[in-house]
Parts: sequence; structure tokens; C-alpha cells
Amino acid sequence: MALHFHDPSAAEAAVGDAIELGGSEAHHAAAVRRVRAGEGVTVTDGRGAWITGTCESVERDRVVVRITAREDVPAPRPRLVLVQALAKGDRDELAVQAATELGVDGVVPWQAARSVSRWEGAKAEKGRARWAAIVREAAKQAHRAWIAEVAPVEAIAALAQRAAQARMLVLDPTADTALTEVSFTDARDVVLVVGPEGGIAPEELDRLAQAGAERVRLGATILRTSTAGPAALAVVNAGLGRW
Repeated sequence: MALHFHDPSAAEAAVGDAIELGGSEAHHAAAVRRVRAGEGVTVTDGRGAWITGTCESVERDRVVVRITAREDVPAPRPRLVLVQALAKGDRDELAVQAATELGVDGVVPWQAARSVSRWEGAKAEKGRARWAAIVREAAKQAHRAWIAEVAPVEAIAALAQRAAQARMLVLDPTADTALTEVSFTDARDVVLVVGPEGGIAPEELDRLAQAGAERVRLGATILRTSTAGPAALAVVNAGLGRW
């Protein structure tokens, strides 16, 4: 499989054009992946443009790719959105990375009541930027034409609004309904909500339920916040026929 890269210039590129990978992407291509002149690669803008081409020249800070084919990949419908509660250590980041590889279309950081980590002030934008970088790199690894968007951190009130606009499934190990029993028969976006290590507080579960969210469980065991979201995404991908 050809090496894959991300560059916004792919959005307007046409067959026969040459695009230049610069900055950190060129460094990654030349110094890390050690791409060579004459080698075939693919490039996406992260918004559906899928470029196939051949490297004409390779320098440490500049890689020129001549385009031989282009495809415009439609955005997935319905969208899969992961609401991931902030967690201590790197557990939330591990969840975001795996979810991206598994095909999530949007990521929402959630400041849950029981989140030990707190994104406040300048830390909120720094955290969002960190998650966006993780998503971008994971999307390249998975050769995805669409890169998931990372929303600003949200609190429970914003999540309740999402529940009124999409099909929200809240992962709760005490729920009566198993996620494998859920059928997906409409075009609404699917929003999966994962709590922090301490679980989702009862008042948060009530608030989301009142807004229309459904509580579902994955199985008989308790999963870490780093694995619950990716596991649920695998089930939903199968339910939607993506897999």
C-alpha cells in the first residue's frame, strides 16, 4: 500500500498538477517515512479529496508530488460522533486515537462531573489542539479521506442539546439494553457518550435521558474509558453496515 500524507492543497488539485508537501509533512515524508523520487503516494486534504501521485523530487523540507488520479470521497452518512469524557493520564487520548482508526467522524471532549482532568482557560484550547493532532495522525495511519473534527470542550448542557438533534447512545454498564440489540433505521447522526473512569454521575444520566438519549451497555464487564468508545464504535460500524 502506498504511503499516505495530508496536505490542504489536495483540495484544489487536478490530474497532471504538482502539489508540494512542506513543513512537518515534508519532513515526515522524507526523513521519517523515507519516501524516494519515483515512489507512489496518496495525499488527502482531510475533507474527501483523495489524490494518487508519484514523487518527482524529495527534499527534507519539500516533497513534490505529480498527480496521476483523483477521487472525491463523499462524507459518511450518518456521522458517528464520540463524546469522550476527559480522563486522567492519557486514557482519553488513547480512546480518541483508536476511535479515529475505527472511523469516527467527530470527537467531542466532555468535561464530565467526575472527570479528574479539567480543561479550563487556556488549557481548553491547548487540549483541543492536542486531540486534533492525535486525530490527524491516526487518520493518516488509517488512510482516511475524511479527518474527524474535534469540537471545543463541552459540559452537560451542550450534550443535552446534541441529544435532541441526533441519536445519542450513552454507555452505561447498568443499562437494560445491550448495544448489540440496537437497530439503526434512520439517517440521524449517532452520538456515543463515554464517561470518565469514575463513571457518569446519576444527575448527568438523568439530564441526557430527559433530552432523548438512550442508555446502552456493552457487555457483562466494565471497560476502561480508553476502550469503551472504540469497542462501541466497532459494534455500531457493524450495525450501520460500514463493516
